[in-house]
Amino acid sequence: MAQNNQSIATLRNLIDNDALGFARAEIQLRNCMPEWINKAGSLKFKTVLQRYLDFINQHVQKMEVFFEDEEINTIIVSNRVIQAFIDETEEKLAKCADAEVKDACLLACIQSINHYKISVYGTAAAFANALGMEKQVAVFNEAKINEKQIDDRLSQLAEHEINMKARATIVLPG
Repeated sequence: MAQNNQSIATLRNLIDNDALGFARAEIQLRNCMPEWINKAGSLKFKTVLQRYLDFINQHVQKMEVFFEDEEINTIIVSNRVIQAFIDETEEKLAKCADAEVKDACLLACIQSINHYKISVYGTAAAFANALGMEKQVAVFNEAKINEKQIDDRLSQLAEHEINMKARATIVLPG
């Protein structure tokens, strides 16, 4: 049975360790996404964020199955990387005085989180593939594909709506 404080001596230990981090990150995001959905002004943006929350919930469920398969006892603590992304997002949003600019800010911050997750899931899939862990390869690749789908939707939304509205913002002298 794998332990959370186990040293990383093998590639399998590394995958298990990283998976704990993914699970922590997804849970942290799941907890803050409803608030971010409420802060979004654009209905299309809210819809994409809700879809992202659905993917996050799926990722959490699949990671729970992974832990069962790997016989890992999970201790959910904060993922420092994702927490830094969340903290920076909150700090930036608090400074946004305009709704359209706030949407652009939130979208950009979520894409930064999304790009990080594409990278870590892709790396985990490569490690699992090297070890012949076909079921885990599928789980990590599916998560990476989900993240890329959201990234594409966010990019299209930014290009065709959010950034244009934010660009058109008029700041009145105070």
